[in-house]
Amino acid sequence: MLWFVLATACGLTVPALLGHLVEQVQKGVSTTQVDIVVALIAGLLLLQSVFTRTARLLGARLGEQVLADIREGFVRRVLALPLSAVEKAGTGDLLTRSTRDVDSLSKAVRMGAPSILVAGLSVLLTFVALLVTSPLLALPCLVALPVIVGSTRWYLKRARSAYLTEAAGYSDLTQGLSETVTGARTAEALGLGRRRIRRTDQDVLRSAAAERRTLFLRSVWFPLMDFGYILPVASTLLVGGLFFIHGWVSLGEVTAATLYTRTVIDPLDELLGWLDELQVGDASLARLIGVGAAVPATAGCERRPQDHRLAAEKVSYAYREGHDVVSEVTLTVRPGERVAVVGPSGAGKSTFGRILAGVHPPRTGTVTIGDVPVDELPLEELRRHVALVTQEHHVFLGTVRDNVTLAVPEATDAQVTAALDAVDAGTWVRALPEGLDTAVGPGGHEVSPAQAQQLALARLVLADPHTLVLDEATSLLDPRAARHLERSLAAVLDGRTVIAIAHRLHTAHDADTVVVMEGGRITEQGGHEELVAAGGVYAALWDSWHGRAPDTPAHEHPHE
Repeated sequence: MLWFVLATACGLTVPALLGHLVEQVQKGVSTTQVDIVVALIAGLLLLQSVFTRTARLLGARLGEQVLADIREGFVRRVLALPLSAVEKAGTGDLLTRSTRDVDSLSKAVRMGAPSILVAGLSVLLTFVALLVTSPLLALPCLVALPVIVGSTRWYLKRARSAYLTEAAGYSDLTQGLSETVTGARTAEALGLGRRRIRRTDQDVLRSAAAERRTLFLRSVWFPLMDFGYILPVASTLLVGGLFFIHGWVSLGEVTAATLYTRTVIDPLDELLGWLDELQVGDASLARLIGVGAAVPATAGCERRPQDHRLAAEKVSYAYREGHDVVSEVTLTVRPGERVAVVGPSGAGKSTFGRILAGVHPPRTGTVTIGDVPVDELPLEELRRHVALVTQEHHVFLGTVRDNVTLAVPEATDAQVTAALDAVDAGTWVRALPEGLDTAVGPGGHEVSPAQAQQLALARLVLADPHTLVLDEATSLLDPRAARHLERSLAAVLDGRTVIAIAHRLHTAHDADTVVVMEGGRITEQGGHEELVAAGGVYAALWDSWHGRAPDTPAHEHPHE
């Protein structure tokens, strides 16, 4: 601010010197005196350039620091989001916030803040200089206030909501395109191509309509502002001439006042121009900061689980209001127990697993760990107690070591290798060109889906939570490899509580307790032999999975 004030002061001295020079010329002045004034003006303009450069440099540095804080804060808030909030928002929305909104805010912070500071100080100090020069000649400037203030208030009243709508339109467009590209094969297989094209067309039309709305606001505001800039100069010349004729002001004062009035136009235009950019930046900032509204406020919870008992009491959950996919389910899992959740497709098994892992908050009922509701635990602590692994895995850009140690950054190479061996990944990792230091992910060594699944399971082994929820965690492996991997994991995770959403029923065969779900409810619960002997739903699933006629005794089947 100090450098900006000095730069502005240098610039404001120039019109005063020119006005003084005009008066001296009227009275008679030597060329030497003119040369001195000209040299002084040149020196002031040079100083103004130096001061302005220094001020803008410092302002840009400050802007970069602020922007860095905003970026890092955004990443922290995104990583703290419940997965249910991420899934509800969609990747397209988060992608738009983390790219387009950050870029928009970046422009406002890095360039807008210094420019607004310079322009604001220039306008203020110029008006002060105008008052000092001649209070009478400051009056013509007021004629522009109704136009400038009125049009600006009209614009600001509508701009923020319009820019928020525009940003939301971009999010919908990005989300729709992302879904279409990701699910292109599914859309083609189901003949949904035309529907997806219609969705994209509608998103483009909505986005274009939002763009036109903000364009309309600018097309009204900008011309009115340009007219408001011309009025003060014309009024000052006209009124100043009349005042000079009557002898109320001198010619030098009219000259200086006119120059000051003309000087204020550029910073005022810049200030109001950046006001438009600030509306974009404000909308982007609201969307970036707004991510934090979905982060649960659990940091203040002082209760901590006293044991590892996981219990669900009458939990229900619905993706759409009035359509429960899990309804009034109660289940208690003892520490160290292995539970398999089975049932037909669409029974609510995966949703129930996510509820137990604290991903989806139940609509009704409670899920507790050691009598503490999971939604009261900070996310980091919850993940130390319960971890969810699904069939959807991501390989991050980095080395194999980086990917595995995401769970425990301080893990040693020996611990990483042991975790990889536990999931049958040690052999292929050691065969890589640089072993643990081999770069994987986008642009690196190509990792197959099955190997990506093994890396995810290695992270799980390294994280070592006391309760694991496995939802088709080995589905990308062939049945024989999956069976071997599950046996290896069983040895490593001995003593841990494991809840497996089982589609391959050999997992249920090895479990301590089998839970059968149908229509979002638990219909059977017990040991494998007990449920097979009962001849219910589980027995039918077991017989169907083995391809055996229902009346064939189990001991006659070759797989037994």
